[in-house]
Amino acid sequence: MKRYGQFCPVAKAAEILTERWTLLVLRELIMGSRHYNDIRRGVPLISPSVLAQRLRMLEQTGIVACSRGADGRSSEYTLKLAGSELEPVIQAFGIWGQRWVRDRMNEEDLDAGLLMWDIHRNIRTEALPGNRIVVYFEFTDAKKGMKRWWLVIENGEVDLCLKDPGHDIDLAVFTDLHCFTRIWMGDVSLAAARSSGKVRLEGAGRLKQTMTQWFGPSPFAAVKAAATPAQGRSSVAA
Repeated sequence: MKRYGQFCPVAKAAEILTERWTLLVLRELIMGSRHYNDIRRGVPLISPSVLAQRLRMLEQTGIVACSRGADGRSSEYTLKLAGSELEPVIQAFGIWGQRWVRDRMNEEDLDAGLLMWDIHRNIRTEALPGNRIVVYFEFTDAKKGMKRWWLVIENGEVDLCLKDPGHDIDLAVFTDLHCFTRIWMGDVSLAAARSSGKVRLEGAGRLKQTMTQWFGPSPFAAVKAAATPAQGRSSVAA
């Protein structure tokens, strides 16, 4: 841990929280991830060794508690009081980022894994029928091995699969990663994307008609970008 050599509480907090990846690990924990593999799915570019180091540091500083999972083998991470108090801090970071620096997004920031992981944990299951629902996504421009995804929604639980779960598909979504990321982040409406042909839906009529009721968008989508000189200079074309 790098130290600033200052007694100021801002400096002391920054010593812990501004190490690379730490805020994203905390974001995952605040969003409900409890196991190492789940945290990695939300932060896929972090190396296993660095994630282990960050979790250990958060545990040592009293932010996170680590215990054995229900299976008696895996570790389960939960936020202690010091960690729970960081929720509005992480929320404020997200709001600030959505408002002020989203124009800096470029092609390297497009990540099918993170997009689908975020989508899966924000599905409004209460707006869906009680029977099992399978939603298939296909991104034409995603990296090899990341083009096809399945959401299996049943009994209020949502599972995300990169391999065909073997169930009948109720709704299929065909689009490109760039477009669907913009929909998720609130830049474009689902209706507009469908009208332009950027998104094609196939399957159950009711699921198509009610998609805006059970699907997203991002919790930050309602935050409007600030009017700045840099606005409109995104390297990701509309």
